[in-house]
Amino acid sequence: MPKKSSTLFLLFALLLPAVAHAQTPDAQVKADSSAVKKDDEPRRYETVRFESKLVGAMLPYNVVLPADYAHASTKQTRYPVLYLLHGLGGGANDWVSARAHLADHAARYTLIIVVPEGRDGWYTDSASAANEKFESYFVEELIGDVERRFRAIAAREGRGVAGLSMGGYGALKFGLKHPNVFAFAASLSGALAVADRSGEEPSYTRPSVASVFGPPGSPTRRANDIFRLVRELTPERVRALPYFYLDCGTEDFFFGDSRDFSALLIEKKIPHEFREMPGTHGWPYWDRQVQEVLKIAAQKLASAREAKATSGR
Repeated sequence: MPKKSSTLFLLFALLLPAVAHAQTPDAQVKADSSAVKKDDEPRRYETVRFESKLVGAMLPYNVVLPADYAHASTKQTRYPVLYLLHGLGGGANDWVSARAHLADHAARYTLIIVVPEGRDGWYTDSASAANEKFESYFVEELIGDVERRFRAIAAREGRGVAGLSMGGYGALKFGLKHPNVFAFAASLSGALAVADRSGEEPSYTRPSVASVFGPPGSPTRRANDIFRLVRELTPERVRALPYFYLDCGTEDFFFGDSRDFSALLIEKKIPHEFREMPGTHGWPYWDRQVQEVLKIAAQKLASAREAKATSGR
């Protein structure tokens, strides 16, 4: 009898992991719900309902505030701002969703982080839709709204822009086209050759690329081709540029874009940092590397006192 009991116990022990692993659908739903509930716990971000007159639409943005923003001792403090751009098919909620841990990563830095809405507009004024001005709205409307609502440093030295994939392209383009606005620009897995790549881009990007940039050789493509923008820089313009950072996973289909762009920056003697490491085009990579972007942004962007001194106020 003891032998039989031992055998049954051993069989039960062997079956237990398999039963636990093969959860019923209901059990899986409960597990997923628990994870979502944990992510939805109160964090240091808020959503601003912003209406763009240039786009003619409501384009809400999310804001992650520094941990000490509401403290009585910092009521007069102004903070640097990092604008963090989403990728194609994403939106303003991406960086504050369960796929990212932005508020946790940002907790150690005194930065205001703004995640704007860019739809699938490539942060570019569209060649085909007059009201889809996703570059002009960002530069002419969004930044001013942020600086009116929050205690942000309203100077180049206190502004940075970064993004993933489509947003990486947008961030570097903004740095090149508006060097008087940003002191830092960064790209994660950037689709950097999008304006010059016709029919060679991943198939899922083609409808938006054709709509935004127009046919090959169009004025919109030329004006927003960041490789062309760099090649045509004068030495004086080079000296006025923000600091550029870019990285990409070596298994990413956009890896060649970052490698080639870095080579061009080296050729033009433009200060920057390029990192390549194992990784694919996905959130595990971006969630890891945004931590590096935050660290470098905190180093490169001026404190409120430094920005005030620089601007002569």
